[in-house]
Amino acid sequence: MPDRTHTPRPHHDDDADDCAEALRAALAANGISLPSLGIDLPAFAGSYTLPLIALGNCNTATARRLAAVLHKAAGQ
Repeated sequence: MPDRTHTPRPHHDDDADDCAEALRAALAANGISLPSLGIDLPAFAGSYTLPLIALGNCNTATARRLAAVLHKAAGQ
């Protein structure tokens, strides 16, 4: 198990906010809204050194739209 007791934690608040908002805007440009998209605040309390973006829950219609957009972007 890696020793994480001395891992420096850089300041991520602004970067994580910017990332979440960029993802929200990109999803909106494709007609997709994930209402609970945001920063995973418990990740800041843990030993994980990078912030996590919580995508949250969505209904089946949104999940299908997201899958369709991702398949299209992947050329499938």
